[in-house]
Amino acid sequence: MKKLLTLLAFMLVAACASSQESPPPVRLAIIGLVHDHVTGFLPDLLSRRDVQLVGIVEPNQALAAKIARDFNLEANLFYPSLAALRAKHDVQAVAAFTSTFDHLSVVEMCAPLGIHVMMEKPLAVSLADAQKMAEAARQGDIQLVVNYETTWYRSTHGAYDAVHRQRAIGDLRKLVIRDGHSGPAPICSSYFLDWLTDPVLNGGGALMDFGCYGANLATWLMDGQRPDSVFAVTQQLQPDVYPKVDDEATIVLTYPRAQAIIQASWNWPYGRKDMDLYGETGALRLPDGKSMYLRKGNAAEIPLPAPAMPLPYADTLSYFGAVVRGEIQVTGLSSIEVNLIVAEILDAAKESARTGKRITLGADSGADIATPEAAP
Repeated sequence: MKKLLTLLAFMLVAACASSQESPPPVRLAIIGLVHDHVTGFLPDLLSRRDVQLVGIVEPNQALAAKIARDFNLEANLFYPSLAALRAKHDVQAVAAFTSTFDHLSVVEMCAPLGIHVMMEKPLAVSLADAQKMAEAARQGDIQLVVNYETTWYRSTHGAYDAVHRQRAIGDLRKLVIRDGHSGPAPICSSYFLDWLTDPVLNGGGALMDFGCYGANLATWLMDGQRPDSVFAVTQQLQPDVYPKVDDEATIVLTYPRAQAIIQASWNWPYGRKDMDLYGETGALRLPDGKSMYLRKGNAAEIPLPAPAMPLPYADTLSYFGAVVRGEIQVTGLSSIEVNLIVAEILDAAKESARTGKRITLGADSGADIATPEAAP
């Protein structure tokens, strides 16, 4: 009997400890289903215990019904508006899968309610919208997270560490960043394609869709510097498929002692998110999200380890959940500070492509990008 009581006491203590160690799940709502990235986000979300899906706001009933079928979701999980959802559930955070144009309205709706927001890249269709979102977030005391696939690459953070902490290649001199695929038309849903190829709802074509990756990575790797100038060339290599927007873009950013070349395309023969970083004494090649190679002089390149990031910095939901719980602040690649510079670069790139002129930016105040994401 004594042993039984001891065992029961032990189990009770263990249960209490477990309860204390596991905070209640973050109550998250999805707003919008027109961004196809939601189909990759939902399976992870539905399998989590630290984040709970409390509802989905999507006024398009046909699209809502399709997602319900595809993911075996109950009909009562869907709502026509955030107000209708909040009448039934407390919402702490929102993941937006709307058009980029609608990011502003989502933030302006959520900020006064104290609801934190994560949106798919880029932050906004324009710098003006991005600044309004930053101000709304400040007034509402909420955090904004801009979600880029490349933020969660091991090689992304391995490169930052090699450049800034190990000084493996000396000061950066040239960054060449390539992103894109063979075009959205063959691979995206009609819901996604309708706004992705609209110059208002997406803000542009490949320049916005994939140029934002390079602008984000370059700003972060350059420790928050705004470039001195931006020059861009865009083309329509598939005008019959994408008559309203560019499908090919090259953006050149100049810094006082470095240059970044961003190649964004819907015309690559294969999908790619890779970059090459050249410094004073060596170079880094990052062909994918896990691999990294160092070359010094004429010697053969050697592989470098790109360790996995620790939680909560290893994936989107762990990161956003920790932000909502107040455990960490949004910094680095996901931050409003870096992404305001991204919006400025993209605005300047569009203007440069339109006029054929190099756009000179104002004085560089830099962004505060101190980032535990890069320093596990």
